[in-house]
Amino acid sequence: MPAKKWAFEDFVVGDVIELGSKRAVAEEIVAFASEFDPQPMHLDEEAGAASILGGLSASGWHTCAMFMRLLCDGLLLASTCEGSPGIDYVKWKKPVLAGDELFAAVKVVATRESKSRPAIGLVTIHSEMKNQDGVIVLEMENTIMFGKRAAGAAA
Repeated sequence: MPAKKWAFEDFVVGDVIELGSKRAVAEEIVAFASEFDPQPMHLDEEAGAASILGGLSASGWHTCAMFMRLLCDGLLLASTCEGSPGIDYVKWKKPVLAGDELFAAVKVVATRESKSRPAIGLVTIHSEMKNQDGVIVLEMENTIMFGKRAAGAAA
């Protein structure tokens, strides 16, 4: 487990945090869809090509899961994250096709201290994931709860 380098105090409105990249792999698309979203365009190349998506396409939920992996690896696992109260919105802007290389980043849009939990701060992020052509495939906004550095030092 990486050292906890990100705490509430480290987030500044306007900062952008790059989260890295992930390739959308055909076998992973089919495996995810087989278990969680078995629609034809997520299971079969021909069905995907015949659909408006234009090829074997990751489920929107799989796209969210790939983003979550990048968010964990690029930020949350090296932080004082205490979870999230939910997602304000998520938009699937363009299909994620097998072979796409996905790049994710978050922008800090707001921070505030918790009134009910003084050891916690809330950070609202606007997230985007783009494909290799720079096209946004996923956009979302949510708040994440982070422990305060001072609270961790006292513990």
